[in-house]
Amino acid sequence: MSTSPCCAGAARAGSLAPGAAAPRSPRSTKGQILIPGGAFEMGDALGEGYLADGEAPVHSVELATFYLDATAVTNSAFAKFVKTTGYVTESEIHGSSAVFHVAMSADRADVLHRLDTTPWWLTVRGADWRHPEGRLSGIGNVSNHPVTHVSWHDAQAYAAWAGKRLPTEAEWEYAARGGLAGKRYAWGDELTPRGQWRCNIWQGQFPDVNTEEDGFLTTAPVKTYRPNGFGLYNMAGNVWEWCADFFDPAYYQRSPVQNPAGPDAGENRVMRGGSFLCHDSYCNRYRVAARASNTPDSASANLGFRCANDA
Repeated sequence: MSTSPCCAGAARAGSLAPGAAAPRSPRSTKGQILIPGGAFEMGDALGEGYLADGEAPVHSVELATFYLDATAVTNSAFAKFVKTTGYVTESEIHGSSAVFHVAMSADRADVLHRLDTTPWWLTVRGADWRHPEGRLSGIGNVSNHPVTHVSWHDAQAYAAWAGKRLPTEAEWEYAARGGLAGKRYAWGDELTPRGQWRCNIWQGQFPDVNTEEDGFLTTAPVKTYRPNGFGLYNMAGNVWEWCADFFDPAYYQRSPVQNPAGPDAGENRVMRGGSFLCHDSYCNRYRVAARASNTPDSASANLGFRCANDA
């Protein structure tokens, strides 16, 4: 496939510092599933990836046993973190974040500008994790949905407070595969087995018409759809998930076999899993091998995370 811009927005906090540091807590595996260590073939075995994303070559990886959250971190869990620590996210510091145009809930005056390369993303004043579609929205009825508008720095702060860490990219893909080898998706090769949706992505004509065949315009509850073979929910679609690694499209060419942790340095951090905005006509990145990246201070309405832990 040719290159294609990612469906994730990139409202950045510029030179602003991340929110006040959160305390590091003792290690905790609450809400996590033990993922048995093992070997797998990492990368795009079907030749469907975007060249610029660096999904090739397929290469052997061996991982130690680790823990991973069964779901993405929810709004309610993040709210507890904020209440306990007083943490302020980068979107709140900056005063705006990226909202998808058909889901905005704000005054027109709150729209600061459209993103140049992806005009369906609006930089909206007052959009943040508490107000995911803008100042007229809230999280009261979506407490069990994944938290969004969190930067990589915000995710790191939450993980430290929770006694956890972010997963490596290799851990994420291995876990997402759920024990299946070389498959396209976290559940197999067919997008809708027996006509049933298995992930929350865009249906219809991107970026203006979503028929909502899967039942959702934006995020879905974190335990929507059946889990994969490891018992993990929504490893495809719903929200992009931050990983610990720096991003380098050439990394697979030199990745070590055992417990790869990504490049030593870089500008962007890895995101995995795709989101509710992915569509095969534009951003076919809900495949289990798909990769994407963003600057660590970026945040948007379709970007969240889940946590990992050493075993």
